[in-house]
Parts: sequence; structure tokens; C-alpha cells
Amino acid sequence: MPGSLLDRSPQLDRGRLVRDLVPPPRFDAERFTTYWPDPSEPSQAAAIERLEAYAASLGQPSRGQWFRRRKASEGSGRGIYLDGGFGVGKTHLLASLWHEAQGPKAFGTFVEYTNLVGALGFQPTVEALSGHQLVCIDEFELDDPGDTVLMATLLGRLAGAGVSLAATSNTLPDALGAGRFAAEDFLREIQALSARFEVLTVDGPDYRHRDSVDSPPPSSEDEVRAGVDIEGGLLDHFVDVTRHLATVHPSRYRSMLDGVTAVGWTHVRPVVDQAVALRLVVLADRLYDADIPVFASGVPLGEVFSAEMLAGGYRKKYFRAISRLTSLARHDVRP
Repeated sequence: MPGSLLDRSPQLDRGRLVRDLVPPPRFDAERFTTYWPDPSEPSQAAAIERLEAYAASLGQPSRGQWFRRRKASEGSGRGIYLDGGFGVGKTHLLASLWHEAQGPKAFGTFVEYTNLVGALGFQPTVEALSGHQLVCIDEFELDDPGDTVLMATLLGRLAGAGVSLAATSNTLPDALGAGRFAAEDFLREIQALSARFEVLTVDGPDYRHRDSVDSPPPSSEDEVRAGVDIEGGLLDHFVDVTRHLATVHPSRYRSMLDGVTAVGWTHVRPVVDQAVALRLVVLADRLYDADIPVFASGVPLGEVFSAEMLAGGYRKKYFRAISRLTSLARHDVRP
């Protein structure tokens, strides 16, 4: 008999929130040697070479010039920023850097770090991360002024403590926040963020950044029930799931999925509320990280966000979530 997500409301575990800042399980075995650069895209091989050198340099003094942007001939910086489209392997490269680096280190998405501050508070987050050799930030993006000021301040404090940084994004550092809010009003913070990184562009086909997603057809309710009728399976009405997410801090979504082997949603319908949609994005990320299959009836998962949302400032988040959910939904129904 399947369980229910509604029965899962994990309590805050401050220590675990920091310990869980590691690459997703799907990247456990990935290293620089398992990244196969495209011979027609020389920037990919160049990125591997630079990141290997960066990993080897961690922990070595840089005569006080921790995060100053410099020309390549002047030496390496202490912040690396991988810029490129979806599907070129930026997260693979970032996880490889994390695995290669020695000493205390953290790996999380941009949202996980902002959620960490929300759960612990700003100063406790600074204290928890200041002893790290390396902090990796995947999917770096600024969606609102609060995040801009928060991350600029946090990275500044970590830089002052000697923490090296590495980040990925599909937006250049000086363009963060563009199209989402009055970025010019926060230009100082955005420029401060940009100045902390040496930019590596990773070119290649943009497999996921597109305006439509090939969504598998929805399952019937019987197929959903069959798919999650296993130990660790969860079965819920989609609306109940979205309501429950509002009662759990996003920083706990990872622990909320402990032991879950399959997720089933019935009566999926388009989400029209922005707050609900952004929580669903975080859940989609955690499901994808854990490679948990999703069985869903109702509207296709490719239509779970309204057309208005897909045309708005958070469109990259929503398309990423759709891509991940539809990937998790491509499976044969379990017997």
C-alpha cells in the first residue's frame, strides 16, 4: 500500500542541512575522466584543463588576491564560473571539481544556499561554510532583489574567509537578474558578484533550452497506482501535494524524500500561482537529484506551468523543472 507525502514533515536538522551539501547521487561516479569533450567544441576540453588546474591550486596562497579578476597571464583567480547552455555538462564538470578538491567542501544549487540561509539564518550560514576549502554553486541565477543582495553579501563574507568558489549558470555574471527585476537598481551588487569569478564558457548544443518540451502522455489513475505500489512508493492527489509543500521549508524537501522509491500524482492540473510553482520547482529538483520516477495522471507534466508563467521572468526555472519531471516520467509502468 503506497504511503503519502502528506505524512512527511521532517524537522529541521541544522547539521544535516550542511552535510547534505554534496553532489546529487547521479554524479557520485562522475569525474573529469568521465566527461567526454566534443572534439568540435574546444571550449569543453579547455574547461577540463582549467578546472583540473584550479582543483590542484586550492589551498595554496595567492598573495592576498583571492577573488580579483585577472588576465590568464597574471595567474588564476579564486572563483570559477562555468557559463553555457543546458545540456553541455556544466554540472558534471562542477561535480568533478568537487570530487577532485581536497579538504572541507560544499556542493548545492543556488536555491539550496538561499534556503540554507532561510533555515539557519545569515550569520550561522556564514559560520557553517567559512571553514570550507571550496563552495560549489550549481544553477546560479538571481530572480529577485533580495537574492541579489543576499548572495552578494554571503559570497563576500566567504571570500573574506578564504573560501574558493565555483559556479555554473546559463547566464553570464554581469547579466544575472536581467529580465526579472530592475537589475540596474542593484548594479553594484551584480558587479560585485561578477568581479569574483573567472568566466569559463562551455560551448555546445543547447539540448534543453527550448520553448517546448516533448512530454510523455499522462498515465491513467490505475497505471499511477500500479507504478507506486512498491515499498517506498507515495501516492497523492496533485493539489494536496502543492498544499503540503507550503507547510514544509524547501530546505527540508530533500529529507522529505528519504527512502522514497516512486512518486504518484493523480489529477495533475496547471499551476497558476507563482509561489506554488516555485515550490514545485524545488521539489522537481530534489526528485531529479534522487532519480525518483514520477507517475502522473491528469494534464501532461509538460503543461504543469501556465503559458503566462512560461513567458515570464522565471521561465528558465520552469522549463528546467518540466524537463526534469518529464525525464522522470519516461518509464514503463511497473507490473
